[in-house]
Amino acid sequence: MLPKIKVAIVEDAEIARETLQKIINRSEEFECTQVYSNAEDAIRFIPLQTPDIVLMDIHLPGKNGIECVAVLRDSISASCQFMMCTVSGNEEHVFEALKQGATGYLLKDFTPGELLTALKDLYNGGSPMSAPIARMVVSAFQKNKQVKQEMPEVLSGREQEILQLLSEGLRYKEISDKLFISLDTVKKHCHNIYRKLQVENRTEALNKIVGR
Repeated sequence: MLPKIKVAIVEDAEIARETLQKIINRSEEFECTQVYSNAEDAIRFIPLQTPDIVLMDIHLPGKNGIECVAVLRDSISASCQFMMCTVSGNEEHVFEALKQGATGYLLKDFTPGELLTALKDLYNGGSPMSAPIARMVVSAFQKNKQVKQEMPEVLSGREQEILQLLSEGLRYKEISDKLFISLDTVKKHCHNIYRKLQVENRTEALNKIVGR
């Protein structure tokens, strides 16, 4: 049996915290290994037992969740992924969270199944977002007058094509289906894209070509 994916929860609302913990622990692939009600405790203790994923609320007492991500990002393994889990669809919150290191953003209207699917997607290298958030991000890219019309020359034609699809919000599996190539091939191309652009993930790659 494969080891379970370890998830830490940072959420100040007790009912929400307990609900998230139950959803995760009832799944076959995940386990909740750490639970905190504030950023200060999360910053202190999460680095002692780095999880695979941190599920982070934004509105916390003291430091907010975005500030917490910014601190943790520099103090734990780069393999740890951050998923914002919040009621806030505020554009400033969304882009600041992504800028500080979050690679997923869910609004709190998901079903248990949707949460688990998003966590698995995040763990596998995707950037899951609630539909309104994904539309906001894509719209911002499209409207930004600083968007570079030409992809970086260092990328191959196929890599430019995949980066364009990433900018449209498509997930790895969707790109695989659209281009009729395997999921592993998509992941290999993305790895090469990130290496050539000297970034670590989709968000940083898109920020680099958009110049946001």
